Amino acid sequence: MPSYILGISLGNKHKKDKLEEKKAAEKAVEKPAEKPAEKPEEKPEEKPEENAEENAEENPEENPEENSEEPEEEKKVEEEKPKRFFEYIFLYQDAVMFQIDQATQMCSKIALTDQWDPLDIPQNSTFEDQYYIGGPQDQIMIQEWSDRKAARKYETWIGVYTVKDCYPVQETYIRNYSVTFSTRFFDIQLGIRDPSVFIPPSTCERAQTRRMSEAC
Repeated sequence: MPSYILGISLGNKHKKDKLEEKKAAEKAVEKPAEKPAEKPEEKPEEKPEENAEENAEENPEENPEENSEEPEEEKKVEEEKPKRFFEYIFLYQDAVMFQIDQATQMCSKIALTDQWDPLDIPQNSTFEDQYYIGGPQDQIMIQEWSDRKAARKYETWIGVYTVKDCYPVQETYIRNYSVTFSTRFFDIQLGIRDPSVFIPPSTCERAQTRRMSEAC
């Protein structure tokens, strides 16, 4: 091969290598230096128990344990037992009381220990009050009396009577400060209109000696 051809080829090759080096240098200048890769921040591990509690507080509807309502205890409603109604006949002269079941006419004969109440104002009573009952042009003046004494805090008897003729209107007895027995009087008539109301029925001939209970 001629020497001048070899010299041209080597010269071209040298120029080509120079040109490639120049392009590589220009690319290195244009391309910014890559930053080193940053390590991702490590998040602290959340404890499962605490996380579960937080989720339960944020979403109370999603917590079945707290939202589940305990079933209410079934209340047994006891059926009310029917009551028995009685008629009473008090014979103070004989010291006997008859208790008569109005439905079955069963009868009990019991000793009467209470004293006869004459329905008047006792001599040692304490005057309490006086006022009118009724309305305009139709009023009745009444008085209240009791057995209240200065040394006793509460009274055991209160009686209400009309000022005219002293007819009883109401009597109230308080026993043991808890049991109250009250009687109201109306349609009062002089004398006994029907004395047969004090005659016990024939079933009382076979009367039992114990008092009957009001419950069936």
